[in-house]
Amino acid sequence: MTDLVKLTVENSIAVLTLNRPQVRNAIDDAMRGELMAALDRAANDDAVRALVLTGEGKAFCSGGDISGMKQRLQAAPGQVAFNGWRRQRRTHQSVAALHGLPKPTIAAVNGAATGLGCDMALACDFIVASDAASFSMSFIRRGLVSDGGGLYFLPRRVGLPRAKELIFSGRTVEAQEALTIGLADRVSPADRLVQEACAWAHDLSRGSAAALALSKAILDRTFETPEEQLFALGREAQAICYTTAEHQDAVAAFLDKTAR
Repeated sequence: MTDLVKLTVENSIAVLTLNRPQVRNAIDDAMRGELMAALDRAANDDAVRALVLTGEGKAFCSGGDISGMKQRLQAAPGQVAFNGWRRQRRTHQSVAALHGLPKPTIAAVNGAATGLGCDMALACDFIVASDAASFSMSFIRRGLVSDGGGLYFLPRRVGLPRAKELIFSGRTVEAQEALTIGLADRVSPADRLVQEACAWAHDLSRGSAAALALSKAILDRTFETPEEQLFALGREAQAICYTTAEHQDAVAAFLDKTAR
């Protein structure tokens, strides 16, 4: 493994940094593989309570590597579609790993989040934008559609009409507008971006790890799940929580306090 992504852990918060600043952290196949491996490590490390995703240098992520797009188009006509399908599967696996991480995730968007980079920010639970950040669903400019989950995530953040406008135009949204329309949750000074994102991640992850993971898994299905099925998922999750040491210790501590 090289260092196309960097993963550090401090005070229970993992910081995952996209590390190809020379190409504005554009994602190629090698980086995608390292990203998935890093996400797997963070998901399965009990010492990690939350994850912050950011980019090295001036950009968050400029999207898919354009040189890779050119190379794909040079394949034999009979191979282009199937090769693309296989590559899209890997893209979707990496986005699903980020979106489905059983811990709070925050995108600390330090610069331009373009195309797939914007999709990846949207895949996180929360977005903190630096005052130098920008967002663009730029796929339309390349004759493409959003392939990293943006067609799913963006309407849930900003509403369907606004999502259509951003996707159809491919225009750039600066940090303050992103905050106003709900594309970002907070704006931070650039020199404190990761620090403030980590502090927020720490606040979000203080509770029971099991209850957090189960709540997130259910909340992420809220809009597609019928009411009774959602209640059933809640019942199952609560039954699991009843068995955790965190719940049992919390009940004992509460009863001990009230008995005094």
